[in-house]
Amino acid sequence: MATEHDTAASPVKGGAAPGRPPAGAPAEAAKKRARLSRRWQRDMRWSPYAFVSPFFLLFIAFGLFPLIYTGWASLHQVELTAPTDMSWVGLKNYTRIFDDDFFWNAAKNTLTIGIISTVPQLLMAMGLAHILNYKLRASTFWRVVMLAPYATSIAAASLVFVLLFGRDYGMINWVLGFVGIDNIDWQNDHWASQLAVSSIVIWRWTGYNALIYLAAMQAIPQDLYESAALDGASRWRQFVHVTLPSLRPTILFTVIVSTIGASQVFGEPLLFDATKGASGGSQHQFQTLGLYLYEQGWVNQHLGRASAIAWTMFLILIVIGIVNSVISRRLRASS
Repeated sequence: MATEHDTAASPVKGGAAPGRPPAGAPAEAAKKRARLSRRWQRDMRWSPYAFVSPFFLLFIAFGLFPLIYTGWASLHQVELTAPTDMSWVGLKNYTRIFDDDFFWNAAKNTLTIGIISTVPQLLMAMGLAHILNYKLRASTFWRVVMLAPYATSIAAASLVFVLLFGRDYGMINWVLGFVGIDNIDWQNDHWASQLAVSSIVIWRWTGYNALIYLAAMQAIPQDLYESAALDGASRWRQFVHVTLPSLRPTILFTVIVSTIGASQVFGEPLLFDATKGASGGSQHQFQTLGLYLYEQGWVNQHLGRASAIAWTMFLILIVIGIVNSVISRRLRASS
């Protein structure tokens, strides 16, 4: 009679023992871990570059390439109607614009409009930020109101100000008539037109700078104000001796940014007198460097000369940056 041991199947020749992993399994697992480790290392090494690559691609396409192309075009005589037909002229475009009275008129107008708009703008922004820094009811609402002009379209704001500064039916002249001042031709008078254009810039950027100052004020330690109050300092003295010194880097930042923005003013003067276009008034009285560049490149279609103007403005901004660096170092050294 057969027993259970007699009926048991014999092990397959050459097969592995039941319940034991294959002999090559540890080696395969080690290879898999090595592959995953190498993949992880590559991911950790190259992923940051992949994340920032869209910015650099866009910068190369829309920032670096136009900069290099305009620099090359500024050394050639080239028209907008045939941008690939270039003839080498060297520095002739630069010497020509420096001998052009309209360029110097635009540079002077840019400087005066920049001063008229920047100084009151930053002073008003400082005052508004100082008021908003105290506890007010509906403070969030007032901060949104401060930022609303910045979010408004330049075209819409300029058209509204054109109506306000109308010569015959403008509200500004209507108010001035109550105090015995005759109607002012805001679009054709030299200083009045620059003041009107500057008012658009002031209205649009004051709230933006006020919020920057407000953020810097809220970062000032309250202990400084409490110590000044214990010493008997009034709010004005606290503002002069505590707030202003603490805001020195922020003030320098806003001055530099506002100066750069003033050198690139374009939309406000262009739309203030749409009938004159890029000429900036009947006598070029408020034509800025941005308008002068637009006039040379897109109205007169002198692409090479417009490129030289663009690079001249770029060099001016570099000089402003160098001045900013020197002033910042001296302020840090003095503090």
